[in-house]
Amino acid sequence: MKLERLLGILTILLQKERVTAPYLAERFEVARRTIARDIDALCLAGIPIITHQGSGGGISIAEGFKLDKSLLTADELSGILAALKGIGSVSDKSNIENILDKLSANKNSVVSLREPIVIDLASHYKGSLTEKIKMIKRAIYEHRLIAFDYYYEKGVCHRRIEPYFIVFQWTSWYVFGYCLDRGDWRLFKLMRLWNLSLSAESYGPREIPQEKQQLNAHLTDDKKLVALFEPSAAYQLIETYGLHCYTETEEGLLRLEIGYTNRDYTIAWLLGFGDKVRVIEPTDIAEEIKRIVKNILAAYS
Repeated sequence: MKLERLLGILTILLQKERVTAPYLAERFEVARRTIARDIDALCLAGIPIITHQGSGGGISIAEGFKLDKSLLTADELSGILAALKGIGSVSDKSNIENILDKLSANKNSVVSLREPIVIDLASHYKGSLTEKIKMIKRAIYEHRLIAFDYYYEKGVCHRRIEPYFIVFQWTSWYVFGYCLDRGDWRLFKLMRLWNLSLSAESYGPREIPQEKQQLNAHLTDDKKLVALFEPSAAYQLIETYGLHCYTETEEGLLRLEIGYTNRDYTIAWLLGFGDKVRVIEPTDIAEEIKRIVKNILAAYS
């Protein structure tokens, strides 16, 4: 919280000619002694802060610095605000609102809170997701183990890990850490992770191997899928794989050739197209889809 408070104080000083220590203490809900220490920290960081004694006194930044060496541009502050709003969609909203309020001290702020970019990182299960992120963040800061039940294609398993990062990638939230049960680094999707608990047992941080820091390496796509789609499915293919992801055949069908990682996920994705797709290879996926379709037909007979 100290870093956020220092950023907030600095932003207010850049926007206002002069403020008082009691004003800052009330705004950030801390003691005047804390504000004094914060001002000292900013001075040590090279920010030329001047204090004025007596009636009409207060705290300000040296005018030359304020005019010529502004710490953050409007575009940079805009990016910070957009990022804070995105984090606010999956965290304690009141804390984020306080930070946003401090970054926008008054109507003459260098940047408006009405940003053109809206980022919502939450899911349908926002409440549980927020609590998971909050608990995992605490575990990371305090170097404590977490335990949970994890649901995957083979069923459910219990895992204990040393958490290191919370990651938003591939449209989902993950926790990256060292799995004590597997003796290796793993990436776990938060929405498959339930019955999460924070252990009293602590751990000493490990050095993460360079190759394990490349999170994309955890999802390889070395298996090849070739399928023909009806033209009406073009927008769905473009949405997933981009504008030039397919080629058109002489019959007017869309030929998609991609790599894939998870066989079960790929089959479920293909089934979502109904009769608009026909798998060419691999043949085992084509056969599995035929088996599933027969079972579906039998269930509705």
